Amino acid sequence: MIQKIKDLLVRYREVLLYLIFGGLTTVVDWGISFLLYFLWGEAIEANVFLVHGANVIAWAAAVLFAFVTNRVWVFESDKKGLLPVLGELGTFAGGRVMTLLLQELIFLVFFDLLHVNEFLVKIMAAVLVIILNYVISKLFVFRKKN
Repeated sequence: MIQKIKDLLVRYREVLLYLIFGGLTTVVDWGISFLLYFLWGEAIEANVFLVHGANVIAWAAAVLFAFVTNRVWVFESDKKGLLPVLGELGTFAGGRVMTLLLQELIFLVFFDLLHVNEFLVKIMAAVLVIILNYVISKLFVFRKKN
């Protein structure tokens, strides 16, 4: 039984680490978002664009955290040197920009137009974004050469 568990952990190591660090990235994103929602409080009700500003600030911090953790521990990139690492960062950030735009579209529809609670919208968007970010990182950013 113990060996089966060890085998599963080895087999699904990358996905498990992605979920762990993805969870921590979500904590960074949500922590900053919710802190700004709280600090800006009633101003958000008067100006819905403040929600978007909070999301962008939180996103930038989360992307930097996610890049480092994904590069080092999840996908174990072996690229060395400034240009290759910057290339990874550029591709990583580009993928994250795409999912940020998706998240903002979700906020536009559900928060701005349908007036769904910003916390609920944040949770709904996060599920989709986490899945898409894994696929982008796996297939485009940190792909292994055969």
